[in-house]
Amino acid sequence: MRVEQMDCGKNDYAGTFLASDGLVDDDDVIGDVPAPMPMLGIYLQMMTVGSMAAAGRIGLFDALADGPMSVASLTDTLRASRTGVERLTDFLVAAGQLRRDGEMIANAPETTRRFTRRGPIDWGTGLIWTAEAWKIMSDLPDAILCGGPERSLWDRMAEEPSLGREFSRYMRAAAELVVPDLLSALDLPDRPLRLLDLGGSHGVHSIELCRRHPRMNGVIVDLESALTETRARIAENRMEDRIGVHGADLRSCDWGEGYDVALYLSVAHNMHGDENRRIFRHLGDVVRPGGILVVHDYPKETTPPLFESAFRLTLLTETGTRTYSYAELTGMLADAGFATEARIVLSPAEKGTLIIARRSASNIAGLGRMVGEGFPRR
Repeated sequence: MRVEQMDCGKNDYAGTFLASDGLVDDDDVIGDVPAPMPMLGIYLQMMTVGSMAAAGRIGLFDALADGPMSVASLTDTLRASRTGVERLTDFLVAAGQLRRDGEMIANAPETTRRFTRRGPIDWGTGLIWTAEAWKIMSDLPDAILCGGPERSLWDRMAEEPSLGREFSRYMRAAAELVVPDLLSALDLPDRPLRLLDLGGSHGVHSIELCRRHPRMNGVIVDLESALTETRARIAENRMEDRIGVHGADLRSCDWGEGYDVALYLSVAHNMHGDENRRIFRHLGDVVRPGGILVVHDYPKETTPPLFESAFRLTLLTETGTRTYSYAELTGMLADAGFATEARIVLSPAEKGTLIIARRSASNIAGLGRMVGEGFPRR
């Protein structure tokens, strides 16, 4: 991201600094017009991201969610050093995320709303994940040189169980943002329904769909490393008898069959093209004729360029995969026997796009293609 000028007193919705003309180097002048310091924007953006991630990791914003605290009380609550807390809060006050009144420190109202349990969606989980991603993104130069990561995100999660937990919590927040759109997009019949949720580790989609449709039962398939809290969340919602959990690699395990609705939400970009084709073909086998498949992803045609290109660079570092165009996704669906019925570009467009497809009555395209392609024979 190119930032030409910075203002330390204002920030935009994402917490990054906005442009102004106040910070220049006296020696960095073009004619009579001051020019920006070349590294100032990069440095302040780096410190903003690092400080926000650190605040999320140590629980600073959540500690202040119930009201102001002194630095001494924050130090005790966070079990941190006073020097560290002073310097972090000084920066976050300057950045507009915190406020100071004498000896007392408080969250800015928007900070509490966005990044704590008191907001409609707790994006503090995203700050915690950013602290993890910060370490992973240090491998970006090597990924650029090699064309992908030395270790995939999934390998890291298998080796570090806490990583899978934090990833699933962040994906839960992202799912809570999208689930109202999902519920609005689906008009399902009032009869017994079977749901297959591929990659739905957080359980949000399955829980909310089953809540909306009392005669629906479902199964979630995802890596065991991403399911550390899913069963407990299902139990909290008293749906143990309606939602099952299958911890396995969805690329190669048995999903069962006879589903009326299948979800493939924010999964396609984590798979290579041949993997997506095999998965869609297998979905053509296990979804009943007339059944619905919902795909959520970030097609290039409908995703803002800055976010889309940043996301592809992230994928290069984390998984070695990429996003797919709308034409690619619908083409793979058609090959698997699904007819696309709707494309719903969410608002804002950075939330992604929903693709609603229906399994054709005659699924000749999907028959006989899975033998020897990674899925078990039933």
